[in-house]
Amino acid sequence: MAKVKELISVEEKLRRLYHLQLIDSKIDEIKTLQGELPIEVKDLEDEIEGLGVRIGNLEDEVAQYNTYVNNNKTAILEAETLIKRYTEQQMNVKNNREYDALSKEIEMQHLEIELSNKKIRDTRREIGMKDLYLQDAIKKRESRKADLVVKKKELKEITEQTKKDEVALGKKSKEASKLIEKRLLIAYTRVRN
Repeated sequence: MAKVKELISVEEKLRRLYHLQLIDSKIDEIKTLQGELPIEVKDLEDEIEGLGVRIGNLEDEVAQYNTYVNNNKTAILEAETLIKRYTEQQMNVKNNREYDALSKEIEMQHLEIELSNKKIRDTRREIGMKDLYLQDAIKKRESRKADLVVKKKELKEITEQTKKDEVALGKKSKEASKLIEKRLLIAYTRVRN
């Protein structure tokens, strides 16, 4: 058998190597086509997960802001209650010093109310901004989910289509490899890798 392979011309050896290379190149194309889609699918899944975390964080921040607003509303109610009590106490004062002290306390409570109202306005503005970011993140996540469904479907179709081709080409490659001298095949494999 070795003598038969020695009688093969250099031209025929090159043709056989070229034929093997064409088959292996087609296999590589199939793997490249499949190789990019799983990466894209994984990237989309990671992005969706990241958006989910971002949405959760934004929702937590909005909840904290709402708690802060409620705390300031409670502070306003407490200040109004104190103002009412101090005003009633002013009616029963015995000297100017008590009256002035109560007037200062009432003034301080009015300032506390103004400060709390300002904090509420600022916080509501922040809530509005966070809500915009939240809605944007939700839309983006839904868009990415739709993209993911399409990519997964595409990957499944390509995998199903190319699996048969890949198996057939693998068999052809093995058959073509048998027709090539061992030393040439080793060199070809080394260059290819």
